[in-house]
Amino acid sequence: MPSCWLMKSELGAYSIDDLRRDKKTCWEGVRNYRARNYMREMKKGDRVLFYHSNAKPSAVVGLARVVRESYPDLYAQDKKSKYYDPRATADNPRWFMVDVGFERKFPVPVSLAAIKASPQLKKMVLVNNSRLSVQPVTEREFELVLGMAG
Repeated sequence: MPSCWLMKSELGAYSIDDLRRDKKTCWEGVRNYRARNYMREMKKGDRVLFYHSNAKPSAVVGLARVVRESYPDLYAQDKKSKYYDPRATADNPRWFMVDVGFERKFPVPVSLAAIKASPQLKKMVLVNNSRLSVQPVTEREFELVLGMAG
């Protein structure tokens, strides 16, 4: 059975509408080891809650799916990229990314406030470590958020 994840993007950086337009994208630029390790665990077909951070309100706004498993984040080795890391090399890439594909946009976003207000979601990583940009979601949490989205 596919695993479930939540991936955050700032609304102004890359939105669910951008993903809908592009159909798929690489999820580059993650520079947190824990989030990187989660991406390395992702498998093709895993389901993703797409979350807009720094939005008013911050919310889960749609669904995506992992369409390509973890591979080296090439932006880490590009000196012109804002994600450049001089310690990343072809032999030791340090940072990884996955590709995600658009599934659907929710008619009603599920706000962080609504998630925090749900007693059934009180153990969700988003509630307890809201800064982590890539995080696991249990099957039950995933289904509850889907239900909240209508």
